[in-house]
Amino acid sequence: QVQVVESGGGLVQAGGSLRLSCAASGNILSINAMGWYRQPPGKQRELVASISTSGITNYADSVKGRFAISRDNAKNTVSLQMNSLKLEDAAVYYCNADVTNRAYYRTTYWGQGTQVTVSS
Repeated sequence: QVQVVESGGGLVQAGGSLRLSCAASGNILSINAMGWYRQPPGKQRELVASISTSGITNYADSVKGRFAISRDNAKNTVSLQMNSLKLEDAAVYYCNADVTNRAYYRTTYWGQGTQVTVSS
């Protein structure tokens, strides 16, 4: 099986910065795309940013220019640098990994989520 673990969430003041990290481990042959999603209370989960194996990135319009996603393929980690945080950025943030295991079975795994709270 595969474990996906996020870290780095917390309370930050509006305008501040926060860096989230995610590590995938277990039965992994390779990881294709990795991404960050978020889910505010009472709302649906939405894509924040994703990154391919080759480093191609994709961002939600609401975070372009403020957030930056990066990954380390050797360590199976992905990070999300969040700058100029706004109140509407507050949510539970989830890490997602598109994993191919050693039996060449491909599936998507989710982390448990990490809370990001933004105060005024």
